[in-house]
Amino acid sequence: MSDTPTVLKKIVARKIEEIAERSDKRSISDLQASILDQSACRGFVRAIEAKLAAGQAAIIAEAKKASPSKGVIREDFDPAAIAVSYQQGGAACLSVLTDRDFFQGSEEYLQMARNACSLPVIRKDFIIDPYQVVEARAIGADCILLIVACLQDQQMIELDAAAKELGLDVLVEVHSQNELERSLILDNTLVGINNRNLHTFETSLDTTFDLLPFVPDDRIVVTESSIQTHEDVAAMRAHGVNSFLVGETFMRADQPGEKLRELFL
Repeated sequence: MSDTPTVLKKIVARKIEEIAERSDKRSISDLQASILDQSACRGFVRAIEAKLAAGQAAIIAEAKKASPSKGVIREDFDPAAIAVSYQQGGAACLSVLTDRDFFQGSEEYLQMARNACSLPVIRKDFIIDPYQVVEARAIGADCILLIVACLQDQQMIELDAAAKELGLDVLVEVHSQNELERSLILDNTLVGINNRNLHTFETSLDTTFDLLPFVPDDRIVVTESSIQTHEDVAAMRAHGVNSFLVGETFMRADQPGEKLRELFL
């Protein structure tokens, strides 16, 4: 991870500490036992595929209170109300930030959002250890995010296997051609292309356009970050991209679900 972006290095360094702290308080075996009380996963990939099969855009709508680059994005942050609004707006799935130190997220937010609706939910965090995968299932997540930029190949393989063993779907996130090529060692349906450069935190939709030719036909591309206008959506759909992960644009609207419907009409 020598070429990992500086911000990502800080986040990963903190994650290592956080995992140690959490595992001291609650063992992985205790987490595994608590999974027995969880309902079955709702099928994150299946929900996206259903929208696409119906000829609709598949929207992963994100509940995000803050970010390192923007600070607090939504002061009035009610995960349950946001989840209901998103479901009414036609979202396929939810994404909930659970990172506390950099995004002001929490596991409780994910639970509140999932309990308020019937949509599948991805745990949006920086997953680097199997403990976090088990934890994700224990708190009710249906899918996890694996960010290639902060993982070695063997880590990716192990975390992906751990997720599948628990019935979790996986969204693999890339930002460059090298990361995309590395991600293909995993046999996953979803490839997330992050339009945000983690070195500079600048965004460009060209990231998705540039990487599209290298994505195998059997993968579903999810474009992430910087989708703000009808023109952005139209440009993606013209390139055959029909799955979107959108957060900040919705979070800055009074009614996130109405903004979703408006943007993707």
